[in-house]
Amino acid sequence: MRHIISILLQNEAGALARVAAMFSSRGYNIDSLSVAPTHDPAVSRLTLVTSGSDAVIEQIIKQARKVIDVVEIVDLSSTDHLECELLMLKVEVTDAESARSIVECVRRHRAAILDESESTRMIQLAGTGQEVDTFVGEIEKLGRILELVRSGVAAMQRGHAVLAVPA
Repeated sequence: MRHIISILLQNEAGALARVAAMFSSRGYNIDSLSVAPTHDPAVSRLTLVTSGSDAVIEQIIKQARKVIDVVEIVDLSSTDHLECELLMLKVEVTDAESARSIVECVRRHRAAILDESESTRMIQLAGTGQEVDTFVGEIEKLGRILELVRSGVAAMQRGHAVLAVPA
């Protein structure tokens, strides 16, 4: 089963490596990893996506709580949450017709054209992983993708629940 795990981590050298090593040492691949400082510069929020049984992920979370750099951790998969991923891609435009088709696709998916040249368009889309996959599939049919980058999943619980440094 797919799990989205969100971790508040001390902003210290090696903290990310220790968390990632804990997953890999147990044979679990990290499918997506996103990390950045929070509004508190001493703490970063790490969001990772992995697959595994509920029991194994629960055990990994318990072990992660023992890592000195981990402030708080939650498996968002078992909560009501929203997730988002950022995509940037550069697609080749061969003629006016392909340019029009790409613009129509961009509008349909609520994406944005960030940059245009005579022969390329750089596009940005924010959405769920499935929305990003669908968009990429449609763009591939309209032109040759020259370059593509995805941010990885960012996720938060809905409502008033927050992942915060314990008081």
